[in-house]
Amino acid sequence: MTRRMEITNHVADKVIVITGAGSGFGRLVSEKTAALGAAVVGGDINAAALLETARAVESQGGRIATRVTDVTRYSDQEALIALALERFGRVDVMLNNAGTMPLAFYADHANAREAWERCIDINIKGVLYGMLAVHDTMIAQGRGHVINVSSIYGNYPVVGAGVYGATKAAVNVLSESLRMESQGRIKVTIVKPTGVPATGLSSGVVNPAAVVGILGHNMASYGAKMQALAAGQLPAADSDPDSITYVALAPEWLADQIVYAINQPWGVAIGDITVRASGDGYIL
Repeated sequence: MTRRMEITNHVADKVIVITGAGSGFGRLVSEKTAALGAAVVGGDINAAALLETARAVESQGGRIATRVTDVTRYSDQEALIALALERFGRVDVMLNNAGTMPLAFYADHANAREAWERCIDINIKGVLYGMLAVHDTMIAQGRGHVINVSSIYGNYPVVGAGVYGATKAAVNVLSESLRMESQGRIKVTIVKPTGVPATGLSSGVVNPAAVVGILGHNMASYGAKMQALAAGQLPAADSDPDSITYVALAPEWLADQIVYAINQPWGVAIGDITVRASGDGYIL
């Protein structure tokens, strides 16, 4: 007998902790999951941005608690989990979302070194600390879900992204090792965005020429499309998600896939998900 699949809200009443909740994917997932009935606990180093997220969630009747959080400080991550337990009694989902993307060539090291050091601290330590801070709570509960935001840059080494790609490869390894060590108690999802210009992540790029590693032979043509997008001159089809030539994801599409991973029965884990625009120019 085949069991009929039904659309069910598995997000309602879950307690979801989100780092980098003040902007980008973090804010969108906060709003979307709260609208589905989840309780959100948001952390971000930017107090003003975090307040905006809280106001956006509460204006729609959602539940949210927030704490200014530096993900590179383990004590801050512990405090964020403590807030979730104090306000809502448990942690069902931990979304390690905070990250930076300082693309640069090794020859740029004089200008890039400090940004690379910060990237290592946020992208590796920040994810690890989030996992560690929530680990014992989820094991004691008997179930939990960790979602780590990685990148297609973590799949292969490419020029212009040696350090950034290494941090995302580390996220992949940390995630998979947690899955194997905690099977049947913690499920793990790795989310790999491609290019999502509107999140502002590209503002951390040290050398714009370093995007050649992800674009290769499409560098000139795709660069022209991005310039047209920024100028508001992109052909309508290329900016339409219903078109096969859609060139760059809006942040909402990636956030929807994170929500999709959360919106599963406890026994079903979305292990690894890559989301891209069908007409993007990326060779990774």
